[in-house]
Amino acid sequence: MEIFKITQNGFTRLSLYPECKGFTRLLTVLRLFNLKEIGGWTDKSFSELLELLTEMLLEGNTLSNRTYEAKKILCPMGLDNVKIHGCHNDCILYKKEFENLNECPRCGVSRYKQKDKGVDDDDGATSKDVPVKVKWYLQMIPRFNRLFVNVSDAKNTRWYADKRVYGKIRHVADSLQCKKIDSLFPDFANEPRNLRLGLSTDGMNPFGNLSTNHTSWPILLLIYNLSPQLCIKRMYMMQPMMISGPKQPGNDIDVYLSPLIEDLILLWEEAVDVDDAYTCDNFKLRAMLFCTINDFHAYCNLSGYNIKVQQVCPICEVDTCCHQLSKGKETVYLVHRRFLRANHPYRRLRKAFNGEQEYGIASKPLTGKEVYIIQQHIKFVFGKKQKRLVEKNSWKKRSVFFGSSILVKS
Repeated sequence: MEIFKITQNGFTRLSLYPECKGFTRLLTVLRLFNLKEIGGWTDKSFSELLELLTEMLLEGNTLSNRTYEAKKILCPMGLDNVKIHGCHNDCILYKKEFENLNECPRCGVSRYKQKDKGVDDDDGATSKDVPVKVKWYLQMIPRFNRLFVNVSDAKNTRWYADKRVYGKIRHVADSLQCKKIDSLFPDFANEPRNLRLGLSTDGMNPFGNLSTNHTSWPILLLIYNLSPQLCIKRMYMMQPMMISGPKQPGNDIDVYLSPLIEDLILLWEEAVDVDDAYTCDNFKLRAMLFCTINDFHAYCNLSGYNIKVQQVCPICEVDTCCHQLSKGKETVYLVHRRFLRANHPYRRLRKAFNGEQEYGIASKPLTGKEVYIIQQHIKFVFGKKQKRLVEKNSWKKRSVFFGSSILVKS
């Protein structure tokens, strides 16, 4: 679709209608699509709006009257994305050394759907192979480049260093973990534009029907360089991928996270060149995965910790104290008072809890090095049809984040 028109003086932007100075064709479509997304309009209602506007505007206007035609104008402005084929049993993604394979080297399942014999296209040619699973990955680095192209957004990313109020805990940047990271990696902390990211994921039913077994797992990235008012805004949340169902990925989620991990490693170890529109200079952008945000079941899939045993607490582990109810057969954990201070009045209460006073001392959480030592000898083979090796400890796999140096745990 044409965005510019050729004149004697060169290229000029295609105006909405003759002698229109305030709006171009591209700007009008962008503004209308922005309203469409905010209001949640359907394509049908949006086409009806375009038809009405086309009739209302002056003759010779260049506004499209269909949603399909309007989307063609925005297609050249789309972000880079990668289409990756996946194994039916979540064993591998067909990239790098597996890119040219036609079947999974672990489970032997075909990469493509089986076609009926004798089914050809209209022109007589054999129909193209259809992959069993396709994953779309929206690359992060081009999106970070666009973030710094905007002057206001580039200025907002400096909030962490320029406008943060010290002494008040109102943001993850005020945590002890963030201060420790700054002390461990001073080169990273000295550049205020280096990004600190948070990763969040959880299963959801896209159909809104609780009786449907289909589940999808969106992967979200949050930028903690922004202020508390902006970092949780929808426009600053990035969704690099969606792990579609119908079954949840489980511990095989590491297979689908591999493209994201590769970009994070690149941003941490090598950095990328980015143009800053606010300071009008070029700098080396680095990024780190500051934390993960998830519920306990998603924590099990990301970290590899087994929550289906009695040693369910990742802090207490072998010292986890549990009790099974005689009637409901539910397992409850009653020693949570040990995490209170020694002179807390709740420790002396009997009837409100399990009938006993609590004198225990809370266990110290394991450090990242201690967890890595436990996980480094665990052998885990990805795939729904693969045999699992039973481990003696509470960890089922070595997390993909420990396989790289992008997650720093205090």
